[in-house]
Amino acid sequence: MFIGEFRHTIDEKKRLAIPAKLRKQLGKEAVITRGLDNCLVVYPIKEWKQKSEKISTLPESQLEARGFARIMLAGAVAVDFDKLGRILVPEYLKQYAELKKNVVIAGLYNRLEIWDETRWETYKQNVEKEIGDFASKLKELGI
Repeated sequence: MFIGEFRHTIDEKKRLAIPAKLRKQLGKEAVITRGLDNCLVVYPIKEWKQKSEKISTLPESQLEARGFARIMLAGAVAVDFDKLGRILVPEYLKQYAELKKNVVIAGLYNRLEIWDETRWETYKQNVEKEIGDFASKLKELGI
């Protein structure tokens, strides 16, 4: 289970160190792709297989389903870790998430999200203001 916030930097060669605790849970290889809200998502291979299988069952006849599948699947790339525990973030994903130097790696149970630090802080402040409303709506889902 991935939890917590970790602050790191992405270097000029687009390498990002993943904390050792998280690397151990990810295994030797992972998949990185576009996420919602303009962040990046890193999945362990097992989780990615399950997620991509679900996406592949979306109806091709539906405009939104095609778009979602294209963005998530075509944008995905397998990554492995170098000797220092870093992954290489492709330029198109770095641009998508508007990653600058400082990033936040957020653990979200079965995946990691990678955010530009400034964008994460803004997002988090906005969500924190609405957390009571979110909780009320989630109650309908049994949470």
